[in-house]
This record gives sequence, C-alpha cells and structure tokens, in this order.
Amino acid sequence: MNSKLTGHLACAAAYTIFGLNIVFCKDIANAVTVSPEALFGIRMFAATAAFWLMSLFAKGEKAPFNDVCLMALAGIIGLVLPQYTFLKGITMASTIDCSILGSLTPLWAMVFAAIFLKEPITGKKVLGVVTSLAGALLLIFTSLHFKSGLQTSTPGGIVLILLNCFTFGAYLGIFRPLTQKYGIVTLMKWMFLFSAVVAIPLSLKPILAVDYAAVTPRLALEIGYVVVFATIVAYFLIPAGQRRLRPTIVSMYTYLQPIIAVVVSIIAGLDVLSWQKVLAILLVFAGVWIVNKSRAAHAE
Repeated sequence: MNSKLTGHLACAAAYTIFGLNIVFCKDIANAVTVSPEALFGIRMFAATAAFWLMSLFAKGEKAPFNDVCLMALAGIIGLVLPQYTFLKGITMASTIDCSILGSLTPLWAMVFAAIFLKEPITGKKVLGVVTSLAGALLLIFTSLHFKSGLQTSTPGGIVLILLNCFTFGAYLGIFRPLTQKYGIVTLMKWMFLFSAVVAIPLSLKPILAVDYAAVTPRLALEIGYVVVFATIVAYFLIPAGQRRLRPTIVSMYTYLQPIIAVVVSIIAGLDVLSWQKVLAILLVFAGVWIVNKSRAAHAE
C-alpha cells in the first residue's frame, strides 16, 4: 500500500475514534462517578502497561539518553497536557465551544512545524486550513447535536480547551522526527511511561476514591472505549500518520471530529442531514486535499 495512503488511513481512523471519544467523555463527565483526574490516570496507566507489553514482542530498539529525554518531553506535551486539559475542560465547557476551539489545532500545528521543522507556510496551505476550518465551523453551527449538555462555558473551561489544542498542535508540529526515527511501540512505551509517572500524584487518590459499585455497565463500556480505543489504539495510529505525512496534514484530520459527532447524532435521530451539512463536509475534505497538494506536503 502507498505510504501516504497508509498515513491518511491511520489519521482518518484515529480521528474517527477521537470524534466518538468527545461524546463518551462528555457522558462520563456528566455521570460524575469517575472524576477527570481518575479517568486521566486510568488512561495513562493502562496505555503504559499495553505498550510495554507490546514491546516484549516488537523489534528491540535502543534509544540514547538524549532521545529518551525528548520522548519524555513529547509525552508531557503530546499526552499529559492535551489529555488532562481536555478531560478537565470538557466538564467546564459546552460541547459546541470545545468543538470550535478544537478547530484551532491545525493552525497551531502549522505554526510550530514552520518554526521547528522549517516547513514553509505556503498560500495553498493557508487556503486549505481556512477552507477546512470554515467547513468545520459551518457544520458545528448548523448541527442540533451541539445544543445538548452544558450550555455555558466557564473562563477556566475555555482556557483548558485552548491549552488542549495548543499543546497537541505543538506536539504534532515539533516531534515528527522522533516518529520517523523510532518504531511506534518504542516511542509510545517511553512517552506513556513518563506520562504515567506524572499521573501518579495527579490521579492515584482520585482513582482510589472512585465508587466502583456506582459504575453502571454503560459507563464501564464508555470508559473501556476511552481507554482501549481513544488511548491505546488511537495513539498507535497517530504516529503511523506522523511518520508518513506532514504535521499540518495530520492535524487537519481534527476536522473529522465534528463530522463524526454529526453523523452519530443523525443516526440517533437528534439531527437531520441538510445541504448546509453536505457543503460543510465537502469544504472540510477540500481543505485537506488542498493542503495535501501544497508544496510543503511534497517536500518529504
């Protein structure tokens, strides 16, 4: 299979998972039973165990101390800060505000890639990002799905969601060289290990404080999805996309999230398909296509 096609499929799958993750994380937050700190820790500890177990069966790679330090920094910027701020922020911000602010991620990725990876910001690339952004915002504002849940966002929630898209955009825009140098399992096992260390003081007490008898089967399944698919599987797929595609293109798949949310709401009968939504989806994919065709995308 073509290397770039593999990268696009990996990113599409990962961000489809993230799209459903928003819905499930909001449900978990509304249930209150499991705190954001506890869910954060569960994700970090489970993923660390999974990737270290995988490493027993994967090709062994030795990383020098300097690269291990870079992986630790990547873990903080790409895992700890985005996941913690998202899980805390979604309890303090409306779904529509989370979706709008999350649409800024490709802009940050483009800026950081230009600064750290010398990836030029071309006119075609800017046009593509703006086109997809316009499609995402049109989709958000014409969707009934986003009218449910918390109606007003607190300033703290806005700041946390802004930090979420800023830090994940920074991760995509800075650490691509690591994904090209090391295998996915090697990279993720170190990134999650350092993230788990950070999670211990933040999450250990909240995890022990959870009333597990009050966790319903539905809530358990949603937590299982967040841990297995939105953490382990998605973070296996993201580096697969990073090593084959430029950071801005990877981040553009962020715009799949509102599309997935709208599709789910239509299937559930909470929304209806309209020409505005069709236009919005076409704009999103047109923007990705434009960026993929930009000069920087070919400068591999």
